[in-house]
Amino acid sequence: MSRDKFTNNNLNRSDKDISINQSKLESFKPEEENHSVWLERKSFRIALVSTFTALAIVLGYLLAYIPNIELFTLTLFLSGFILGKRDGMIVGILSSFIFCFFNPFGASPLPLLAFQLMYYTLVGLLGALAHQLLRKKTFFTPDEDLYKTPVMIIFAIIGAMITIFFQIFSTLIDAISFYGTFDRFLPIFISGIPFTVTHIIGNTLGFIFILPGVIQLVYKMLY
Repeated sequence: MSRDKFTNNNLNRSDKDISINQSKLESFKPEEENHSVWLERKSFRIALVSTFTALAIVLGYLLAYIPNIELFTLTLFLSGFILGKRDGMIVGILSSFIFCFFNPFGASPLPLLAFQLMYYTLVGLLGALAHQLLRKKTFFTPDEDLYKTPVMIIFAIIGAMITIFFQIFSTLIDAISFYGTFDRFLPIFISGIPFTVTHIIGNTLGFIFILPGVIQLVYKMLY
């Protein structure tokens, strides 16, 4: 009887070990699914950085004459989401420098240009951080469907918040640059509320309805 009990205990332990090992293997699956051979190639990453930079600039120029409607921010966020922190930030600073310096309406004043370079670089970084967060979630399934309520809500919040941040601080810098005082910030901001609301709504809708589909498409091409 003692031998049978000993054998049964060993069998139970081995079953537990197998289940633990299986759970560990399952925990590594998301990392394997997110692994792309293409993105390991330096030449291919350079090509993607160039492509995202060119795409952001072209979209910026195409929509430049429509007040506060743009896909520039979305493209930079997407570049960080796909390429990671370093390359997303590179796309952000390159594309923002070219677009803001050679803007159809004239180059931005130096203080505003410095803010724009910093802001758009951080947008690329934020895209990478958002990817790191989402890929750990069970509802993030780019190989199936990303038009899910949790994903769309997260993208909506990100799109709205980064646009609000841009509108507030760009207006503040404009007020200080042109008038040398904070006192003009509130009147300028209030007078521009229709444009601010348009910008926030446009970017939020873009992050909800365009971004998930583009991420799915790029995932299918790379992974």
